[in-house]
Amino acid sequence: MPTPSPEMTTPDRPAEGLDLALDVFLAQRTRLFRIAYRILGDASGAEDVVQEVWLRWQLTLRAEIRNPAAFLTTATTRLAINVIRSGRHRHETPAEPQMADLGDRAAQDPVLSAEQATAVEAALALLMARLTPDRLAAYVLRKGFGYAYAELAELLRISAPNARVVVHRAQTRLECDREQPVPVEQHRRLVSAFRAAAGTGELEGLVQLLVPDP
Repeated sequence: MPTPSPEMTTPDRPAEGLDLALDVFLAQRTRLFRIAYRILGDASGAEDVVQEVWLRWQLTLRAEIRNPAAFLTTATTRLAINVIRSGRHRHETPAEPQMADLGDRAAQDPVLSAEQATAVEAALALLMARLTPDRLAAYVLRKGFGYAYAELAELLRISAPNARVVVHRAQTRLECDREQPVPVEQHRRLVSAFRAAAGTGELEGLVQLLVPDP
């Protein structure tokens, strides 16, 4: 992606103020790229998202934005999710969120932790919107925490070969754009349980949420 310049503007908007806009954007650019990359798992796609955010930032009434960093973060997250949902992204890269990265238990600084939290929320929302409960459980535990197919089979009360099929069907389903509404409270609980499991290594709470006792 070329470095944005203050000259990139529209005929009906003066260049005045774009120097400051550029300074604000460049201060956030590396962080925005990391957010987009965590969601997309694709460097080229992440660069495209960051470029689009820069274009939108130029066209925004910046004087009304109290927190530019938060605005840019939100714009990046929404655009990256839209790319995942688009047919263009499906033809270019795998549509599945990068769950292995999101479940990384390595220590991180506060900035990276905040970025990871944003990516976790976006990825889990996408999974909940596209997957049935059994596929959601199998996918999250397999991709995020490395569960063996035999372990998934025991939890889901199916055979190991069938557990493999469930994970494969979940991956295939993520490539479709049909989605169901995601209840806010259920999403909040899943995000909380996922973070706790990733941070402590104790997966009991997450497993109970994903695969409730009959």
